[in-house]
Amino acid sequence: MYRKTYKLDIMPEGHVIHRLAHTFNQDFRGMDLEVSSPQGRFATEAEQLDGFRLERAEAFGKHLFLLFDAPSPAHIIYIHLGLIGQFLFEDPESRRGQIRLHISNGEQAANLRGPQWCRLITEEEYDAQLAKVGFDPLIADTDPEPLRVKVQRSKRTIGSLLLDQALFAGVGSIYRTEVLFRQQILPSRRGNELTDAQFAAIWQDLVELMNYGVVAGRIDTVAPEHTPEAMGRDPRKDDHGGEVYVYRREGLPCYVCNTPVVSQILEGRKVFWCPTCQH
Repeated sequence: MYRKTYKLDIMPEGHVIHRLAHTFNQDFRGMDLEVSSPQGRFATEAEQLDGFRLERAEAFGKHLFLLFDAPSPAHIIYIHLGLIGQFLFEDPESRRGQIRLHISNGEQAANLRGPQWCRLITEEEYDAQLAKVGFDPLIADTDPEPLRVKVQRSKRTIGSLLLDQALFAGVGSIYRTEVLFRQQILPSRRGNELTDAQFAAIWQDLVELMNYGVVAGRIDTVAPEHTPEAMGRDPRKDDHGGEVYVYRREGLPCYVCNTPVVSQILEGRKVFWCPTCQH
């Protein structure tokens, strides 16, 4: 019943963090909560919040904030899952593994293991962190115009720019790779070479794909005509849990043109593309 998991074998992308915030707001908000650190590394901070209520949870890019009504100046838990962090929603009595943060409403517990960081911060520190976060496609009514200006002034590749969290908040390797395929743009295209229409198409595609990811809990990027059912192929087996065009498909035929997918390292991570469909 409680085995809702928020973990991937890669850096979780923004839709995962927004799903987490939704779960906290739905299942823990406004309740007196038990907050502890069974592992002990967050024990002093947890004690300051134990017994208080969660006012709200917020997600910005890959950053999760849990804001409590505790009187302490530091009353906001700031979490970044990193590469191996995970939240499991479990039975309140569960203490399996190294639990950095345990939050229980009496019926279920949110147990955090292995985050890149879990910190207790003040409102001033919260504001300072938000000032560093870029434009999040999952934040409703975000105006991408200032982002367009920055991208089109840059000589960096669009494959690099899409991973810059000070620009595209929450976008990771999968969304980067897939949106560029869907828009038929090479990852090596420089920002200052993009047209207004191409930038607008990238942004709108990210908005639609990532919002779908929040609802579905997986990254699906293929059109109806390229699903396993439509093509008569086996479903993709991968820890991110969705159907994609080129991500991690190096050497396999493109679903659109049958050209083998290629890859290279960009910004320390592999990016994949179709040399025929993308230009």
